[in-house]
Amino acid sequence: MAEKACVKRLQKEYRALCKEPVSHVVARPSPSDILEWHYVLEGSLGTPFAGGYYYGKIKFPSEYPFKPPGISMTTPNGRFMTQKKICLSMSDFHPESWNPMWSVSSILTGLLSFMMDNSPTTGSVNTTVSEKQRLAKASLAFNCKNPTFRKLFPEYVEKYEEQRLSEQPVIEEQPVVAKQEENSQDLLGKKDELKGVETPKEDVKEAKKQSFPMWMVLLLVSFVGLVMSLPLMQL
Repeated sequence: MAEKACVKRLQKEYRALCKEPVSHVVARPSPSDILEWHYVLEGSLGTPFAGGYYYGKIKFPSEYPFKPPGISMTTPNGRFMTQKKICLSMSDFHPESWNPMWSVSSILTGLLSFMMDNSPTTGSVNTTVSEKQRLAKASLAFNCKNPTFRKLFPEYVEKYEEQRLSEQPVIEEQPVVAKQEENSQDLLGKKDELKGVETPKEDVKEAKKQSFPMWMVLLLVSFVGLVMSLPLMQL
């Protein structure tokens, strides 16, 4: 169980972080354990980590601030091993160099600065710039699969959903255009079919010409019959 002085100190630091946020750093204690903090470091522009969101944990001893915390990173990043303690002068790897005046904000600012460097240490790894950039691009999606991350950092989950929505129309435009082209082709096909069914104007005229003599013949027959019947009428 945390000592009273430790709890009081961590509560004070959390209020300070809420009041004056640190650039590229977000940190919050676990709702069930104030000795376990969760953080997100945002990759700095002009570095291979730009656009990345790196989630990790800080575990404080009950004797804090007189003893240093342990620090680890959860998000694959290409600089540190995941789920392994990172060796820093401000971590429990070097209790002899720990300064009780250091706080959560100074610890994470130091971690972010050391992350941008290439100096080897316990828990570090060597990767190419392109690999770091690839991991930075995939970091937010990776983090959002973690239930604890989603619960503690809803603003980043919202950012991820916005990114997905902004990318979605680009993917869906192609099927829509293809569907429109398909509909246009169907309409053209139907028009061609209708043209095939339509009776040419020449055929209509020819039919009219053929039907015209028929009624004239009938009229002439009737007239001839009338003329032949006139002598009979005189008798």
